[in-house]
Amino acid sequence: MANFDINTFIKSNQNIEEYKEFNWEGSFQDYVNIVTKKPQVTRNAFQRLYDMVNSYGKEEYVEFKKNITRFNFFKDDDHNAADAVYGLDISLMKLVDIFKAASQGYGPEKRVLLLHGPVGSAKSTIARLLKEGLEAYSKKDDGAMYTFKWIDPNPPAGQDKLLGGEKFLKCPIHEEPLKLIPEEMRPKFLAEINKGKKTDFKVNIKGDLCPSCRYIFNQLMMRYDGDWTKVMQHVVVYRLILSEKDRIGIGTFQPKDEKNQDSTELTGDVNYRKIALFGSDSDPRAFNFDGELNIGNRGLVEFVEILKLDVAFLYDLLGASQEHKIKPKKFPQTDIDLVILGHTNEPEFRKLQSNEYMEALRDRTLKIDIPYVTKLTEEIKIYKKDFNENSVRGKHIAPHTIEMAGMWAVLTRLEPPKKANLTILQKLKLYDGKMAPGFTEEDVKELRKESRREGLDGISPRYIQDKISNALVSDIYGDVGCVNPFMVMNELEGGLKHHNLIDSEEKKQYYMELLAIVKQEYEELVKNEVQRAISADDDAIARLCSNYIDNVKAFTRKEKVRNKYTGENEEPDERLMRSIEEKIDIPDSRKDDFRKEIMNYIAALALDGKQFDYKTNERLYRALELKLFEDQKDTIKLTSLVSGVVDKETQEKIDIVKARLIKNYGYCEICSTDVLNFVASIFARGDVRKEN
Repeated sequence: MANFDINTFIKSNQNIEEYKEFNWEGSFQDYVNIVTKKPQVTRNAFQRLYDMVNSYGKEEYVEFKKNITRFNFFKDDDHNAADAVYGLDISLMKLVDIFKAASQGYGPEKRVLLLHGPVGSAKSTIARLLKEGLEAYSKKDDGAMYTFKWIDPNPPAGQDKLLGGEKFLKCPIHEEPLKLIPEEMRPKFLAEINKGKKTDFKVNIKGDLCPSCRYIFNQLMMRYDGDWTKVMQHVVVYRLILSEKDRIGIGTFQPKDEKNQDSTELTGDVNYRKIALFGSDSDPRAFNFDGELNIGNRGLVEFVEILKLDVAFLYDLLGASQEHKIKPKKFPQTDIDLVILGHTNEPEFRKLQSNEYMEALRDRTLKIDIPYVTKLTEEIKIYKKDFNENSVRGKHIAPHTIEMAGMWAVLTRLEPPKKANLTILQKLKLYDGKMAPGFTEEDVKELRKESRREGLDGISPRYIQDKISNALVSDIYGDVGCVNPFMVMNELEGGLKHHNLIDSEEKKQYYMELLAIVKQEYEELVKNEVQRAISADDDAIARLCSNYIDNVKAFTRKEKVRNKYTGENEEPDERLMRSIEEKIDIPDSRKDDFRKEIMNYIAALALDGKQFDYKTNERLYRALELKLFEDQKDTIKLTSLVSGVVDKETQEKIDIVKARLIKNYGYCEICSTDVLNFVASIFARGDVRKEN
């Protein structure tokens, strides 16, 4: 094999032009030219964040008579949905509305945004997405932003230490270059540069330079006797790319041991090494403006478990949020422009509410609830992101395994329904968009409204993920090559005994009861699948349907049916019709109405020029399948699997059913055999009950 040429590989994959764009430098005048053509480069942090989210597009949909916006940004398509957020569209819509109001200066820009919810509800994921999104946006043309550095190539004698002997000195907090325009000149400058602008966005300049840049600016003004134009010769504007790793515009602060942490981690500290160079610890050039609030300027700072912070830190947050200023040690208040995003769990938030000394923080906090998902289809997406064909190697996950685990998780988060005729499982299905007889969208809307704490309690997705992982690697089940729902449900049940967050035996017992409901639902589900696999003879169903429709048509018209075999006219076959209708629980008192519904349905299709197909009517299709299954199950003798004595003819029929399960329902050779044995045991139990 030939040697791998790394230089050729890098050259062929490197984008030199992009690198040049990211490292653009120019004069202050060059930057003003950019601002004139593209004023959006001067946006503040909230404006930039809001535009970033919207740049990915959005979708509108209606659910239970509520208009909802789904922001594509939270799908995380840039990273193959690695951090995609599912089932929280309403919460995210509220969050983006806050960004919008803040971007327009309506008040939320003066608040600490607090993501509040139970453990494992995607609070950290949302914060991580926003940080990564801002980084990526700063690399795009629409998200381009700029800052500046000082140069002093030929300093006069005695002034060579202005930049500490360095060739250049970057603004330590990456400030907007327009802040270099003196305050008294700004109104006229803004009036001129915003003149005739067709866009809604207007250039604005807020705040003063940081202490370090202000000191250098003043020294240069003294050098040039107040000639601002000559001072600007020492300014180089450059493209700013946000980066959490490089601590540029993106910061993360995490509480640590109180003894090893002080507020300088937020606002910076003296650089003792430079005191000898500049002669004083009050010289701003001898200060490291590298606290999280400093380096997060122009972007976002995430506060992990923000309410665990010591009170001393919270004082800095109050000023940073309300006044957009911080107070570094020994220096005047410094203007900052950033989004402060914190997250916390419920016990910490309750502590905040009960602490009268934290009233100022409560008043400056905007809480956004991030609950657990309460929609099953969305919950399943969370687990399929980690447990799928690409990520799980060497083992097959049987159909419904993840679905049943997700179902139990969602059930633990729902409040028991107050309506006597509604079970908690039915409530779950209603939330998932499966309408039940007797319930309307208005009813579901009412259920949502009366459930105040839904999604704020229950089992975390992390617990489910851990137990699925256990089932995949556990030696208890041997090297079976396939993980089925019962293996995962056993892990879920076993883990409850040692679950750290379950604080009472009553709750533990309730969760066990919910698991029993899930097992029962799984039984019904696989029974239906096996029944469908047995009766999956489209020709036979079509013949049965045709026979049924002929009889229903004659019945509703009060006519007779022609017997195709004898040629004689006979009364409609009531026994056949009822044997089908009973399969979907149509009572005798409702049979006339149901038959009229079917005929009206066929007539409506005919008026639209469409042909009737039994598959388009879900209830009738299910009834026909169950009837055909009942007629065929005795010929297959599925219950013989339990005894272990299967004749050749029955085995051939069972093999056909297995093949259908594999092809149509996603089973493998192992789990198709297991599920047939399981369903056979259910039927065998039913036969025993009938005999008794």
